Amino acid sequence: MAAITAVLGHALLNPSQPPSPSASPRSPSAASSAQAPLPHLHRELRATPGEADGVVPDGVTVLDDGIPAVANLDANLLEALRRAARDGAEGGVELSVNSGWRSPEYQNQLLRKAVARYGSEGAAARWVATAKTSPHVSGDAVDIGPADAAEWLSEHGAGYGLCQIYRNEPWHYELRTEAIDRGCPRMYADPTQDPRMRP
Repeated sequence: MAAITAVLGHALLNPSQPPSPSASPRSPSAASSAQAPLPHLHRELRATPGEADGVVPDGVTVLDDGIPAVANLDANLLEALRRAARDGAEGGVELSVNSGWRSPEYQNQLLRKAVARYGSEGAAARWVATAKTSPHVSGDAVDIGPADAAEWLSEHGAGYGLCQIYRNEPWHYELRTEAIDRGCPRMYADPTQDPRMRP
C-alpha cells in the first residue's frame, strides 16, 4: 500500500513527471500487496493531457480555431468573445485564452491536483469543479488572460453578454446574454456558492 500511495502522491503533485518504473504499482512487490484493479488507474495517472483534451499552448487567443479549447466552446460564447476581442484590439488589448473547453478526463485530473494541493475536496471545490458540473467541460466557460485583458473584460464584458461569475476567479467568464441590457448578475464568492456546482 505504501508503494501505491507514493505513486499516487507523486503523480498528483508532479503530473508532468510520470512515476518512475521502479515505483510502478504494477511491479511485483506492489502487486502482491494490492487487490484493486490497478492497471486502469495506472494508465489514467500516467496519461498526460494534451491539446486534444483542452490544454492550451502559450499565445492562444479567442481567434484560434485550430485549438480544441477554443473551437469546442459554445458557438454563442465564442462569437461574443470574438466581438469583444476585435473591439479590445482597437485599444491594444488582446484576449488570450488560458483555458476554455476541457475534456472530462482533463477536468478530473485538474480536480485531483487541486485536492492534493488544497488538502480536501471541499477546499479544492473553491477552484475546480467536477467533470459533471464544470462549465468548461460543456464549453460554456473561458479563462481569459493576461490580467489587463481580464480587467478590460470586467469593465466592458457586459456589453457583449460576457460576465465574470466568481469573485475569486477574475479570469473566468461565461455568457449571460441578458447582461447586454441589464448588466451582469451578482457574482458568487466562489464556485461552492454556485447552485450549479451542487450534486
